[in-house]
Amino acid sequence: QVQLVESGGGLVQAGGSLRLSCAASGRTFSNYAMGWFRQAPGKEREFVAVISTSDGSTYYANSVKGRFAISRDNAKNTVYLQMNSLKPEDTAVYYCAANARDVSSRWGEYDYWGQGTQVTVSS
Repeated sequence: QVQLVESGGGLVQAGGSLRLSCAASGRTFSNYAMGWFRQAPGKEREFVAVISTSDGSTYYANSVKGRFAISRDNAKNTVYLQMNSLKPEDTAVYYCAANARDVSSRWGEYDYWGQGTQVTVSS
């Protein structure tokens, strides 16, 4: 079992920044690819970013590429999502998730999920 707890969400004006954190406990954090997903009201959950276990390779949704950055600190069992140049359309509940197999943009392939943190971007 892996427990994930997100933090860092909040209300920010368009153009602003936020950094989300996801603290993991339980099994060896470094064995898991870590992803961020988001879900806006009335919409399906969508992929945001993922970071691999080994070489730290990162992948992003086109909608956030160049604005968001995912990173991980295996010593602290934490994954981060730095969000810059935020837009109102980034408003959503953001979830972190752990994947025991490989990096993936498909939420169905993730094994563990956090409870989510709300990000609201005002125009």
